[in-house]
This record gives sequence, structure tokens and C-alpha cells, in this order.
Amino acid sequence: MAVTPLPPEFRTAPFDAARRPRPPATLERAAAPPPEELDFTAPPPAPLPRRRFWQQYGVFLSIMLTALILAGAAVGVWFYLPIKAVQISGNRHLSDVEVKRLAGLSGEKPFGWAYYGAWRAGALRDNAWVASAQITRVFPDRVEVAIKERRPVAQVRSSNGNLSVIAADGVPLPDAPPTGPIISGWGPDRTGEALLAARVLSRYNVKSVTYTPTGITVTTDQGTLWSGDAALLLKYGQAIETQAQGGRINLYPWGVSVQR
Repeated sequence: MAVTPLPPEFRTAPFDAARRPRPPATLERAAAPPPEELDFTAPPPAPLPRRRFWQQYGVFLSIMLTALILAGAAVGVWFYLPIKAVQISGNRHLSDVEVKRLAGLSGEKPFGWAYYGAWRAGALRDNAWVASAQITRVFPDRVEVAIKERRPVAQVRSSNGNLSVIAADGVPLPDAPPTGPIISGWGPDRTGEALLAARVLSRYNVKSVTYTPTGITVTTDQGTLWSGDAALLLKYGQAIETQAQGGRINLYPWGVSVQR
């Protein structure tokens, strides 16, 4: 069967029919403007006026100056505002008047904090009865003095026979009433060990503690304990409850000796 070719007008592809012919692009270059002529005879333009220092930083400096003035006023009020009241706490042996005198706060006229230095409270902290002291300024016109006093716990007999009352840390307390067991001895000082033994065995009503280079003897209402080693005395001291019965117990590293 013979195929008859299509006429030329029907041979265009379908997608070719959708195309639209573009007109040829025409590029036109804009004409460059003529160069400007420079006039070297004209005077240069005047410079912009410079801002002064105060105009640039005036606000910041004003704020800082105001803050300094307020801070200075607050410091002045704090240091020069007179103290009119002193509150004492924690004292038992020392009276309020004595604490004020030792702390340098017993002035009759009101005074400012600027005239009160830490050196004025040195006598208070150096007092044997004062274990610690804290002085606080309370706005606007009050000072609080909080102290912690030492307490008498025992008596120490010196080599010449005099008795002095001491605190738990061994500091002698002047004018203290006789209190606690009597500690005495000879040789190297073992007062610290004797105080510890008296404290640990206090429930047995310790009357005296005597030390020598060879041991420590503790006398109580229930009997007497001796040991050459303070650690053994503290560890096995409760044996006095059942074995002493008014006698003497000697504690050794290898055993116990009871004497009635």
C-alpha cells in the first residue's frame, strides 16, 4: 500500500506550534555623560563642626557624678552618724558595763563610727573570759556586741600550792569561783590529758586528777583509776562502775589489776 506524504504545511511538530518567534534583541548602549570639569580654583568645602567633649559624654558623666555624690553622702552618714545605743549579749561573768569598757563603747557622749576603730575592741578580745567577740553596727545608731565566754571547768594546783581556775582550753580565768576537780602533777605538763580524762569521766563525779611521767590517776566517788596510757584510761574507764567499788583499778595494755 503506498503512503502519500503530507503537504509541507502539515509537517510541523506539535510542540513547534506553541513556540512564538522572538524578535531579535536590540542592544542599545546608553551614551556616557560627558566628564565633569574640575574647578581647582574653587575653595574647599567647610569642615563639619566638631562636637565638644561635654556634648558627647555629658549624660554619662552626669550620672557618674551623681552616683559618687550619693555614695559619699551614704558613707558620711554611716561613719559620722552618732551611736546612741549599745546592745550586749552572751555575757555571764562580765557585766554589761565591763563589756562596754573593754570594747571602747562606754563613752558618755554619742560618737560616730569614724572615731571607733578595731583597736578599741582589742581589750575585749584579749580578755581571758572572752572566747570570741563580734561587734556589729546596726543602722542607724545602734551597736550590737555578741560575745562567747569561757566557762570554768577545773582547778590547777601549781608547784607552790596555789590554785587557779581554768577553762576547757586550759586558759586561767581570773576571779572565777572554785569549780571542778583539782588537777596537779609533776614532770612534763599533761594538763590537757588530765582535763580530757576529767571530762570523759565526769559522770562519776571526778574529784581530782594527778599526772606523772608514768601515768594519770583519776579519783572519783566510786573509786580510783590509773593508767600509764591516757587512751586506755579513756577507753576502759567505765570499768570503775562494776570493778572498783571504792577501790583502785590499774589499766595496763595486757590486762586490768583491781585493788580493794
